[in-house]
Parts: sequence; C-alpha cells; structure tokens
Amino acid sequence: MGAQTNAPVIIKKKKVVSGGGHHGGAWKVAYADFVTAMMAFFLLMWLLNATTEKQRKGLADYFSPTIPTVRVSGGGDGALGGDSVFTEETMAFNGTGSERMKPSEADRAKGDTGLGETEKKDPKASDEALKKIEEALFGTGGESMIDDNLRRHIRTRVTDEGLIIEVFATEAEPLFDENSAEPRRLLREITAILPDIFSLVTNHVAINAHTRAYPVVISKNPVWDLSQQRADKMRRMLIEAGLDAGRVERVTGYADRKPVVQNPMAVRNNRLEVILLRSDRR
Repeated sequence: MGAQTNAPVIIKKKKVVSGGGHHGGAWKVAYADFVTAMMAFFLLMWLLNATTEKQRKGLADYFSPTIPTVRVSGGGDGALGGDSVFTEETMAFNGTGSERMKPSEADRAKGDTGLGETEKKDPKASDEALKKIEEALFGTGGESMIDDNLRRHIRTRVTDEGLIIEVFATEAEPLFDENSAEPRRLLREITAILPDIFSLVTNHVAINAHTRAYPVVISKNPVWDLSQQRADKMRRMLIEAGLDAGRVERVTGYADRKPVVQNPMAVRNNRLEVILLRSDRR
C-alpha cells in the first residue's frame, strides 16, 4: 500500500462589517450638526438685520455673565491680611493710608458723603436757582428781559451740567460776520442782557462755541480756530457787559464736531452755549 497523505486544512475567516456603506451612519450625525449650525448662523444674521440697536443691546445684556457676590471674607491674618474684594460687609484692604475701616480725623469729619458740613450741596436749591434764571430770561413768571426778536435766537435747557443758554444763528440773522469772530448787532444785544440775569446767582460760567462744517475741498479748514476765537470773543463781551471775570470756568471751541441739525453745513450749527454750571458740579 502506498503512503497515505493528509491534505492541509485551510480556514478562511471573513470579517463582516455591519451598518452599511460609507462608514455606517456617522456621516448623518455630522451632517445634522452642520445643518443646525448653518440654521443658527442664518437666524443670527436675520436677528441682526431685523432688530434695532437698543434691542440688540438688551439681548447682549441678557446673556452677559454676572459676578456673584458672596458674604465671605478673604485674606489672612496679620499685617498682610485683608478682606476679599467680593465681600459686601467691608471694603478691601487698600494700603497704609487711611481707609473706611480706620479713617483719619479729617475723614471722620466729612461724614458718610465724603463732604464736610460746609461743602454739602443741595441739588434742589441749585435747580430752583437755575429755574429762576429761565424765568427772568423768558418772562415765564412775569415780564421778560428780552424782546421777541432776540428770544427767537435763544434756547435753554437744564442738564446735569447746569443751565445751558444756547444762542444760535439763522440764515437771515447771523451772529458773526462770515468766516470771522466779529459779532453782529444781534449778538451784542443778547450779550449785554446776560450779565444782569446772571447776577441773580453766583454760579460759575462756561462758554462753548460751535460752527457749521465747511466743504472738504478747501485747503485750510478754519472751524477749529474760528470756534475758539468766537468762544473767547463771547467771554470778553460778557466781561465788558459786567460779568465778573472770576466766574468764567472754561472757554471751549468745538468746531463742527457737534451739529444740532442733520445737515452739518447748515447755518443753524453756528451757535454759542453759555452754561451756568451747577454749584455741586464744580
């Protein structure tokens, strides 16, 4: 008998991949994320276009993070110890000088407001004094000190800074000669009246001058020099009319940077502001 041979046994292992082609369903998740992101992006673009600046500010404030305040005290003991900046009970340690925890004699004398007894100001009294000036100027409480022609060139308003008396030009009646600081008769008449009215109070005075804009094609723009010259001219006229020179707090030329009408080249932007400053703002 011949020799019996055994044939080798070959085993094939077939790897079965489940889930279908294209790496299963993972691409669907990625695609869904992409679509969601695009939807959020276009929604954001639509909101930016459909809302006003005030509404966008409100949305931004809603999502702004806030810092929680806890009633805890940080810092260690000893000379280098202090209080946490987040504590509501005390102020943080602020060096070797006087502080709220250990005030000096002068600080204690000022009281809680930080003002001495002689320095405390009554804002209501200040408002009443400014209203008294308005009444004297326009005659709301009696006879006016200015006639109707001059009154058409004056506007007043009370702000946090004080009482602003605005004297403005019109096309028919300018305040100054064209491109100069030489005042017209109209401005001289208004200026002559103001010191008498200002004598009712002791508030300090600030003077602002504004000019209209000039075409950009001119070689030398005069707005800055012109506004400063007109403001200083107003100061000198007020002093000549009887205003105490020591009451003038500042004189400023704003050029054409703060127009009051939409057209920056309009004559209405040629104006002067004489401000009776609040006594508690100095």
